[in-house]
Amino acid sequence: MAGSPPRIAIVGGGPAGLFAAETAAREGAKVSVYDASRSVARKLLVAGYGGLNLTHGEPLERFITRYQGPQLPDGFGKMITQFPPSSLRDWATDLGIETFEQRTGRVYPKLMKAAPLVRAWLARLRELEVSLNVHHRLTHLGPGPTLNFENGTHEAFNACILALGGASWPRTGSDAHWIPMLESHGVRVTPFEPANCGWEVDWPADSIPQLEGLPLKNLAARAGATDVRGELMLTRYGLEGGAIYQLGPALRSMELPRLIIDLKPEVPLEVLVRKMESVRRDFLEAGSQRWKLSPQASELLRLHGPYSSVLHLAQTAKALPISLTRPRPIAEAISSAGGVAWTEIDDHLMLHRLPGVFVAGEMIDWEAPTGGYLIQACFATGFQAAQGALKHLA
Repeated sequence: MAGSPPRIAIVGGGPAGLFAAETAAREGAKVSVYDASRSVARKLLVAGYGGLNLTHGEPLERFITRYQGPQLPDGFGKMITQFPPSSLRDWATDLGIETFEQRTGRVYPKLMKAAPLVRAWLARLRELEVSLNVHHRLTHLGPGPTLNFENGTHEAFNACILALGGASWPRTGSDAHWIPMLESHGVRVTPFEPANCGWEVDWPADSIPQLEGLPLKNLAARAGATDVRGELMLTRYGLEGGAIYQLGPALRSMELPRLIIDLKPEVPLEVLVRKMESVRRDFLEAGSQRWKLSPQASELLRLHGPYSSVLHLAQTAKALPISLTRPRPIAEAISSAGGVAWTEIDDHLMLHRLPGVFVAGEMIDWEAPTGGYLIQACFATGFQAAQGALKHLA
């Protein structure tokens, strides 16, 4: 780029914002990052408590099908393809952070910690002369773009990338305070809902001690037309776990959310019945033993009894219904669904109503299950927004 380097502001110091900053700075832009919190990468550090699941090792053609949204464009898969899981792993390796793939396909740093990666990343950003400004909460966004912050700072830039997060984990800075600011410019924002979250169930009080804190493993679960395999964790308030996280979009679309569980997905109905052919009474007790059910699975079956026959019990074990009341609060959710509608942005993630202003990360209306897909999309959209800003300025 001829003349002085373009000045690009990044508002939001999560993975999408920081990677947008790195991408733009590598191309010669003068980049300033602003974050409302006392430090950047807070959500990444919180995610690191569980080992920091960076991405997933499944084939890319399968990987890109994991993303959902009411108006998710076909180009979203292309966006992931432009910065795929292999590129994210190479990026971490270049920071000195080796990664490994678990048997499940999930990819983690070998140290199973986020802090070493964050330290190395911030050192790289300093080398690229990226300015990191904390305690800067954006209060106004104007044409130019111009940015006003709560502490009185007023700056003008050639381009701006907003990476302000969704509405989950607000203690890390994702509090959706930006919605009125964008709506004042006519930008349509789909209301946020909890995603990758637990769901509440009205368990009978006397069953809670037998259920709370226990896993249901190796099950199949269905909501509407969506089937998944995985595990569930039984809690005092309802259900948590990977299986119900994956079914979140289907459950939210149901007027009366209902989960159907197959407790023995590997065993056909007729085999379950055959293993009980000599049983004439005490069906649940016999089934728990002969089918090798866990105590918590047996307790769930007890809640749907009594059983009139072996077939009745077997059919319930293969399609056990659980009525759900509501998702857990969005502040507890791992991620959120909703955000800036896709009709409001172009292929480079620039807002139609605010030329020179781009959006990235969980601000946009997409969602994905846990397993590395969330962080991967934050990096990919940060990369796309930075490339779009550079092209816009060129």
